[in-house]
Amino acid sequence: MIICNGKIVPMEGEIIENGFLAWENGKITAVGSMENLPRGEYFDAQGGWVLPGLVDAHTHLGLFEDSLGFEGEDGNEDTDPVTPQLRVIDGINPLERSFAEARQAGVTCCAVSPGSCNPIAGQIAAVKTVGRRIDDMIVKAPCAMKFSLGENPKSCYNDKDEAPVTRMATAALIRETLHKAQEYAAQKQRAEEPGDAPEYDGKLEALLPVLDGRCQAHFHAHRTDDIFTALRIAKEFSLKPVILHGTEAHLVADILAEERVPICSGPFLTDRSKPELRHLTEQAPALLTQAGISAAIITDHPETPLKHMMRCAVAAVQAGMQPLDALRAITIVPARILGLDDRVGSLAVGKDADVLITSGDPLDYRTTVRAVFINGTLIKQEDCTL
Repeated sequence: MIICNGKIVPMEGEIIENGFLAWENGKITAVGSMENLPRGEYFDAQGGWVLPGLVDAHTHLGLFEDSLGFEGEDGNEDTDPVTPQLRVIDGINPLERSFAEARQAGVTCCAVSPGSCNPIAGQIAAVKTVGRRIDDMIVKAPCAMKFSLGENPKSCYNDKDEAPVTRMATAALIRETLHKAQEYAAQKQRAEEPGDAPEYDGKLEALLPVLDGRCQAHFHAHRTDDIFTALRIAKEFSLKPVILHGTEAHLVADILAEERVPICSGPFLTDRSKPELRHLTEQAPALLTQAGISAAIITDHPETPLKHMMRCAVAAVQAGMQPLDALRAITIVPARILGLDDRVGSLAVGKDADVLITSGDPLDYRTTVRAVFINGTLIKQEDCTL
């Protein structure tokens, strides 16, 4: 398949005003100008923009199902504050209609995370947005472990008269569990015979990839003090931290730039539903990027429906972000943060053929989706605006 007559916006490298994109067996094989157009089966972009499929680094897609109550809520196992053994792929419903709406709007890959009730909530997975069986949609699982700080764990367990009901207790539970996991790992390493190994512990076993650096630590944190608690814990245990939301991160952008910690910024197309969101602003991605921080724009679906991801980028541009920076914040930047940039996030030879074709500038409210390809396969499109 060869897309021709399009404005190629690769996110890495120069924009090609009139170019083509070719792929075979789901992988991109060539990107170039129309002067070098190879022979093959053509899809005419008709002068539209050709971009990589959009990537969201933090969603709850398929966990909190559209139009359902308790029956479709599978994001928070709030019967136990420490649940690292939970695998998000066991709770995702890929036939939930938000998947179709997301891919029709050009979102081709996203990280799906457990909710934020538990200080340690479970394993995050990165998935494509097309498929009927989650096993066939996985890009990386687990790609991170979900930790939560601030109001969510406090409010959840305060209602139950259980710990944690303070920020101190939330951090203490995380530390205690990580210490136990370190000792569990040491005991396994010291064991000379199978019978000497510690009894299997699913919770501690799930934390071993986090402790040895194979798996990131994603911290839900809004307030600045919670952000710094996350970084404090990460340093104590040599974790690879990513801050989710970071609602007040722009207030300490200079400090976070020195720490070189990525921020998944958002959602900001929402209300200030709780005290720790009082500094919520769509200016945040611009301020973080200007400070030199790797900042992705996220929807936190269903908080902002994933189909509105491009609208989030538009809001960021209206608030001062450079247009190309905003497009990168929903493509290559989240891909890099998740460690998936060898496969998704830009149009480059060897990467997955996840492609969004629009009728014009995707940041223009009048622009529509012309086509979406995931793994090189054309997705059936309904009339859809970005």
